[in-house]
Amino acid sequence: MVRRLERAGLRSISALVDITNYVMIERGQPMHAFDNARLKGAIGVRLMKAGERVKLLNEQVVEFRAGLLAITDDSGPVALGGVMGGFDTMVGASTTEVFFEAAYFAPPAVQGRTRELGLTSDAAYRFERGVDPQGARAAIERASALTLEVCGGQAGPLCHALGEMPAHAAVALRPARARLLLGYPVADAEVRDILARLCCAPEGSDPIKATAPSWRFDLEIEEDFIEEIARIHGYEHVPAIAPRSSVSMTRISEGERTRFDLRHQLAALGYQEVINYSFVSAGSERDFAGNERPVRLANPIASHLSVMRTTLLGGLMQTLRSNLNRGEPRVRLFEIGRCFESDEPSTAAQPDRIAGLAYGTRWPEQWAETGAPVDFYDLKGDVEALAGNRELEFLPASHPAFHPGRSAEIRLAGKAIGFVGEVHPRLQQQFELATPAVAFELLTDPLLAGGLPRFSGLSRMPAVRRDYAFTVDEATPVGALLAAVRGAVPAFVREVEVFDQYRGKGVDAGKKSLALRIVMQDTDRTLTDSEVEEVVTSIREQLTQKFQAKPRT
Repeated sequence: MVRRLERAGLRSISALVDITNYVMIERGQPMHAFDNARLKGAIGVRLMKAGERVKLLNEQVVEFRAGLLAITDDSGPVALGGVMGGFDTMVGASTTEVFFEAAYFAPPAVQGRTRELGLTSDAAYRFERGVDPQGARAAIERASALTLEVCGGQAGPLCHALGEMPAHAAVALRPARARLLLGYPVADAEVRDILARLCCAPEGSDPIKATAPSWRFDLEIEEDFIEEIARIHGYEHVPAIAPRSSVSMTRISEGERTRFDLRHQLAALGYQEVINYSFVSAGSERDFAGNERPVRLANPIASHLSVMRTTLLGGLMQTLRSNLNRGEPRVRLFEIGRCFESDEPSTAAQPDRIAGLAYGTRWPEQWAETGAPVDFYDLKGDVEALAGNRELEFLPASHPAFHPGRSAEIRLAGKAIGFVGEVHPRLQQQFELATPAVAFELLTDPLLAGGLPRFSGLSRMPAVRRDYAFTVDEATPVGALLAAVRGAVPAFVREVEVFDQYRGKGVDAGKKSLALRIVMQDTDRTLTDSEVEEVVTSIREQLTQKFQAKPRT
């Protein structure tokens, strides 16, 4: 018996304990041996009560917990039902009278208890997965016979307490359904023979009524029995037939993009995709999102992964730090993933976001470049490229993760969709970065809706260019200036852009000099001088009235 237990992976403890373990391996029925002299009164099973405690075989003391099953005598709990026996009533070298206990515990009553208590148990491992509800009596008889054979002595009476035990109902098995699911013919007589060999008591012909034996608690529905037929008949009889199906192609508008398109675009810009945990620390949420009430996990996998993220920036910064620690001086990263923006998990908003981060030099090391560090405008350009043919607005704004004076809110069609800017100096110091990292984060869905490119005929007429230089207050945003000008010019004005800015000699303090490039072209005719001057005059008046611009000569 000792050799067999060792080959099964169990160590020998004592004759009586070895017998209970042997029966458990042999019949799948966990058992426990009590020293009958240490028991006080009759054995019973109930839920633990408040204030009760029990010392287990591993000398761990378990206090009252709601839902724990206790095996009791008149003095209180002496073991945990379905988990482990008690220390005070265990058998030992002085035991002269043993009380064997075998029971059936429903899997939900035992599942999760060992993890909750921080212990392991061969009995709980089996009860969690199910044991034979009718197997306890046979296990007691077998243990008694082995005890008489190994230890000698005399068998006592058998106490039997019977409650409501689970029973299998007859299941209707249709032979035609079995042949359909298996994909090959099996004769009705062979189906009945297999069920009979499995002790399923087949009755009738079509359908066949099959009742699973008590030890086959995994057979509950028709498909379970069909799976058993395939197993017994032989998987080698299953033919290798390629599946046939008709799949219609989903209609997708040509103007829409997919997340793969966004990934492909960023990869083309030199970024590498990363996939981080959706779980972060509460400190990360405060630092990167200013969020004091994140969605908290009931059972986190680690103490520093206790809440759900509302931003992707924290994960990108951790990945950046990991790359820098491994000697990568230039890093470009992006991630697409869900964020969780509510403190109520049942109603949590889960927007899909895309975020990118750049650190190090603008270009890889080469002889033709000086190694200038990446800055706000590099990421701004990448975001504009990611938006495709959709026009974005960049407005000054504050965000907990970004530098107060070097960040901007990104708007699309008048709605805020994200931020771009340098990482906040506080975070730069926290992550020990030699130079600032630059990052962006956007909602994904607004970027997926795009428009089809439209053809416009090439003009044979010459283009007319006029440049206009002026001074405005230093705080005047160029984006607002361009938006105002572009909204008030006729259709033949093809381009209005700022191509130069200047601060210094000849420009008053607190002012900046900007130069506009105005390109005009009509597809059907040559523009007249009066039309060109009218446009330039209109732009000059717009700038003067709205931004107090002054012409610079």
